[in-house]
Amino acid sequence: MNKLGLDWQLVEEARNHAKEIAYFTQAFIDKHTTVTVERAVCRLIGIDGVDEMGIPLANIVVDHIKENGNLGKGVCYYLGNTMIETGLTPQKIAEEVAFNKLDLTKLPGNDIFDIRVKIEPVVKKYLRIIKENKLQRDEYLKQYGEKSGPELYVIVATGNIYEDVTQAVAASKQGADIIAVIRSTGQSLLDYVPYGATTEGFGGTFATQENFRIMREALDEVGKDLGKYIKLVNYASGLCMPEIAAMGALERLDVMLNDSLYGILFRDINMKRTFIDQYFSRVINSYAGIIINTGEDNYLTTSDAVEEAHTVLASQFINEQFAALAYLPEKLQGLGHAFEINPEVENGFLYEVAQAQMAREIFPNAPLKYMPPTKFMTGNIFKGHVQNALFNITTILTNQKIHLLGMLTEAIHTPFMSDRALAIENANYIFNTMKDISNEIEFKKDGIIQNRAREVLEKGNNLLSEIAKEGIFETIEKGIFAGIKRPQNGGKGLENVFVKSETYFNLVLELMIEELKEE
Repeated sequence: MNKLGLDWQLVEEARNHAKEIAYFTQAFIDKHTTVTVERAVCRLIGIDGVDEMGIPLANIVVDHIKENGNLGKGVCYYLGNTMIETGLTPQKIAEEVAFNKLDLTKLPGNDIFDIRVKIEPVVKKYLRIIKENKLQRDEYLKQYGEKSGPELYVIVATGNIYEDVTQAVAASKQGADIIAVIRSTGQSLLDYVPYGATTEGFGGTFATQENFRIMREALDEVGKDLGKYIKLVNYASGLCMPEIAAMGALERLDVMLNDSLYGILFRDINMKRTFIDQYFSRVINSYAGIIINTGEDNYLTTSDAVEEAHTVLASQFINEQFAALAYLPEKLQGLGHAFEINPEVENGFLYEVAQAQMAREIFPNAPLKYMPPTKFMTGNIFKGHVQNALFNITTILTNQKIHLLGMLTEAIHTPFMSDRALAIENANYIFNTMKDISNEIEFKKDGIIQNRAREVLEKGNNLLSEIAKEGIFETIEKGIFAGIKRPQNGGKGLENVFVKSETYFNLVLELMIEELKEE
């Protein structure tokens, strides 16, 4: 596919710059761990629940080690050693720590080999659960078939998981293929994961493992009635990226919003902290067969979509390489972009087509996530419906895959069921009546669309070259992405980053990578 006449040598050059950026950053990642990485390990070896004050036991164990021992050794060391000394399970150990009956840091230390041998069966038990979930998803997709065209993605965001279920089931029956449960405003800044089913939330519903289970069960049930597999989305981002990825893996989520740059730029999370967290979360997602969605679309909400389009492309290249380092195959790399050019711009639609086609050609195997117009939606529902129709046309014309439906009531309120029904009807009409248009259309040689794509690619490559010379941390400090500057040692969460000791090990990560390398 080369409708745009792109310079593929330039594409390769851009990829190599992105690879250099990712490898340099990975060298930093590999030397460090964080509290949420270690809490994710706790969750993946069976530690669950909260104490009488509602504090997650995973937090209690990790904070106990942080305050009394050396978290740089990793929780695998302390839990495995305690299992040898006490014969207790990880869950029982966590409960004893919560009641101040056990100090993991004061026990005699055993040989690292013996500790690894002791904890390995527990790790493998929970990895089997994740593998079984992946096989279950594959079985559903084999039974029902997988949609070949764009998948219709809609959101529910009531704050109440049971009301979310009602809306999600309705949307599924209306024709949605993917349901995203929008996370409650501010949860990304909580350095713990709430527990249990939640019935209150502002701007969305808390991401908890029980909420994941409830929605997964409901979508499986309606999917059986409809004869299709409904995919479930949540957010492995913020200060608890790997923990939420672990919960999603254990409850068979299918797609996770998963991008460090989003948290750095839009939530002021420390960049060092979140790059470390992102790596483990992406390995977990890869192991679980979960598609990640990256957040490049957000850049265009704070910067101009015409002037800064190249930053979206540069970020896509970087995210592709970070994903590869986390053993995430192309089929799980849902790189993001958006239809966000001001509708008053002359030939703006042509620029939108150029950007979308360019992403499709450069990342041909990625299930690209295409986001609808939001920034220039005014509350005029009639104009908004037309803007969404143009967005739908771009999707079918350029073969996008994960298609987040635009709502005609964007900028007015959270969508009603009827709003979703109209959005689905709009998309289905266009996707059907223009089904094969991509195969019928070619772009004028050296025309507006081709020239625009070449311009964005050239600028994107130049930016990647600069980032490769300076490093991603320094680039973010300068405000290159989304026009937002963040300091390397500022933001939230840096105090919970720890240098790994020489004896550090994370057996969950090791065993996942071992299997992923074999696939």
